[in-house]
Amino acid sequence: MKKPGFFRVLFYAVGLLVLALGLTLNTKTGLGVSPIISVSYSISEIFDHNFGNITLALYSIFVVIQIILNLIRNRQYTVKSGRALSHAGKADLKFILLMDCLQIPLGLIFTRFLNLFSTIIPDLYSDRQSAAGEMAIRVIVLVIAIILTGIGAAMSLNMRIVPNPGDDIVQAIADTIHRSVGLTKNCFDIINITITIVLSFVFAGHPVGVGVGTILSMIGVGRTIAVFNYFTYAKMKELAAVED
Repeated sequence: MKKPGFFRVLFYAVGLLVLALGLTLNTKTGLGVSPIISVSYSISEIFDHNFGNITLALYSIFVVIQIILNLIRNRQYTVKSGRALSHAGKADLKFILLMDCLQIPLGLIFTRFLNLFSTIIPDLYSDRQSAAGEMAIRVIVLVIAIILTGIGAAMSLNMRIVPNPGDDIVQAIADTIHRSVGLTKNCFDIINITITIVLSFVFAGHPVGVGVGTILSMIGVGRTIAVFNYFTYAKMKELAAVED
């Protein structure tokens, strides 16, 4: 019988690969990318930079913000209770900061797969007006992309190893402002979309990376995570020996 550690690493690695594939497919439809990568995608398109490298730079900024927020939370917690911050009731500040820093090498690896998938998978749109058949394919791929993004995010997050910077910053903000993760996620997505729209109109004169697919991603990814976890979380937790 396989050891739980094997399944935990397997689910985590497969989850990150599926997440990278889903995000990349989303960009290939031309219908609007996922909110979390809309800023990096728009910058890469407007200024003709490498998508993976810009995403890595954005993730690094997320990590710096997380470290600052965790230091603030630790100071607030220590003043109120006289004890150091406990992450999920189990870890001290040093461990939290270590996990934050490990997100940078994770981001490096993750964004290399974004580059790989971006190179392999062709664009599904062209400059000319789409035919009905082409649009149907783009919509189908968009739905697949949203499903894969949700499944990949769920698998990697459920294993509780090193979180993806794009996901963990939402948790850090939610913990700092004492609001639910769901509400914080929605607000964070709106902020990213707003920044993308401003950048697009200022430097390109038209929307870049924002469209109906962006809105559908905001709604669909969360629902996919919920459905996927409903059917698989208990079994995955058992195989990987992950504690709640």
